[in-house]
Amino acid sequence: MQLQAAQALSQSPTKMVYAYRIREACYINLTNQCTLRCAFCPKFNKEWTVKGHGLRLHSEPEPAAVLKAIGDPRHYQEIVFCGLGESTLRLEAMNEIADQLKPSGVCLRLNTDGLANWVYDQDITPELGERFDALSVSLNAQSEAVYDYHCRPPRPGAFPALLAFVERARKQISEVKLTAVDGLEGVDITACEALAKKLGVGFRGRVLDEVG
Repeated sequence: MQLQAAQALSQSPTKMVYAYRIREACYINLTNQCTLRCAFCPKFNKEWTVKGHGLRLHSEPEPAAVLKAIGDPRHYQEIVFCGLGESTLRLEAMNEIADQLKPSGVCLRLNTDGLANWVYDQDITPELGERFDALSVSLNAQSEAVYDYHCRPPRPGAFPALLAFVERARKQISEVKLTAVDGLEGVDITACEALAKKLGVGFRGRVLDEVG
């Protein structure tokens, strides 16, 4: 009987995490898809856990399932679209969830690689401006060469596309910040901060291997 129980447990599907709490924020794990293959990303180093939350998805959640996982949004100071994937790759689902959350008055933030316009070949920043109160964009490098080395985009042109996205996004969303990881080879955090200032947005340095 014990053997049968153990076998049944091992065969049962792992519960997937669609929303998870870190401090006073709720994070939405909408997709594991990414535009980039960043060498420093935990999942590309076979690590799918963030602050004790297993974020590997074997199927992508419908908006209703995500909203159910969040529960009452008023229990949080902010809700952040940020799992181990790029939420804008599920743009329709992301927008639907944000539209449902917006009336609660909770701060909505999107963490993004800033490449959605590049992917869709159109400007989506007006859509983001209608829904999001804050935007965090992963800059990660002060130059295209360093960016390509660490972030490994699928084709040339990602870095200038990111910068163009930021210039458009700051006209739509009042709080825009660029982020970069301190400790990566060749990344000059001071130069990254100066680039953010030049673009007219905020900046936050992140610590290597510290996620969440």
